[in-house]
Amino acid sequence: MKVGLNLFSVRNLIETEEEYEKTTMKLKKMGYSYVQYSGGVFDAERIRRVSEKTGMPVVLTHVPYDRIVNDIDNLMREHESFGCRNIGLGGFFQPWGENGSEWKKAIDELENVSAKMQKNGFTFFYHNHHHEFVRHDGQTIFDYIIEHAPHVHFTFDTYWAQLGGVNISEYVEKLSGRIECVHLKDYQMREGSDGVQPHFAPLGQGNLNFPAIVQAMRKAGTEYFLVEQDDAADLSDTLSQVEISVRYAQNL
Repeated sequence: MKVGLNLFSVRNLIETEEEYEKTTMKLKKMGYSYVQYSGGVFDAERIRRVSEKTGMPVVLTHVPYDRIVNDIDNLMREHESFGCRNIGLGGFFQPWGENGSEWKKAIDELENVSAKMQKNGFTFFYHNHHHEFVRHDGQTIFDYIIEHAPHVHFTFDTYWAQLGGVNISEYVEKLSGRIECVHLKDYQMREGSDGVQPHFAPLGQGNLNFPAIVQAMRKAGTEYFLVEQDDAADLSDTLSQVEISVRYAQNL
């Protein structure tokens, strides 16, 4: 299976253009076929130059909410310059609670801009964490977005969905046709001084059933499978961590 990497996993290795280019070449040699641009300074010209030099396409990005809702025309032009038609948001991080009206307003804004993007040949992707699976008035925040923002697509993240306590394959089926990009991220339990806690891990070293998950994703129309390990950039063997994942993923 062809897989890509969300560069957020190696954000410590893409700070300069030279580092970005060298790291991308190393990822290509490992077996990665494409990348998501996230975790570095968003400079469209730099992204274009590196993509052209390395032959590694950028298939998805994460960009700030403000630019998505207030500067979408320029943002689409910038993405077109480096050949990427998928524009993503990393998520909202405030609790619903008393901010429910703000969430609803933001979701409406994203729906409006997503419809505009679709008319121009682009697709907007919302990336989940675990807090979108909190229930309010009998419905999860995630389900509210699905229902009230039909033009919004989803970068479904397996780790955060597992932490959110939902059935991953069931949600993948629910998102059929709106889940072209996904984050494959393993969920490993470790015992420490604070008890047993979940941790990020290279694919295949945690507890998620990726053969079944990937099968469900393919059936739901997933095109880009993006490996992500949030803490790889904090470890001394960053590249070794993501190499374990690509070796595992290629056999799925």
